[in-house]
Amino acid sequence: QVQLVESGGGLVQPGGSLRLSCAVSGSVSSANVMSWFRQAPGKQRVLVARITRSGNTNYADSVKGRFTISRDNAKNTMYLQMNRLKPEDTAVYYCNAEWSLTGNYWGQGTQVTVSS
Repeated sequence: QVQLVESGGGLVQPGGSLRLSCAVSGSVSSANVMSWFRQAPGKQRVLVARITRSGNTNYADSVKGRFTISRDNAKNTMYLQMNRLKPEDTAVYYCNAEWSLTGNYWGQGTQVTVSS
């Protein structure tokens, strides 16, 4: 059973930065794709960013130019660097990873609150 554990969330003022981490018990380098999703109160969970095994990245339009997804294969950890945060970025952020043979897994989520 693969486990994903997010950390790094918290309260930050508008314009500030946070870096989220997702520690994975499985092999990050062999995952087909790893992603960050977020879910705001009363809304559906949506994709924020994803990174493929080959290193290709995709971002939601709302975060392009502000967020950066990356991974450290040696540490089996994925990151989401979030800059110039806005109140509308407030949500629970979840990491997700998919392996061909092992399946698809979610973390428990970490709260990000952007408020003055």
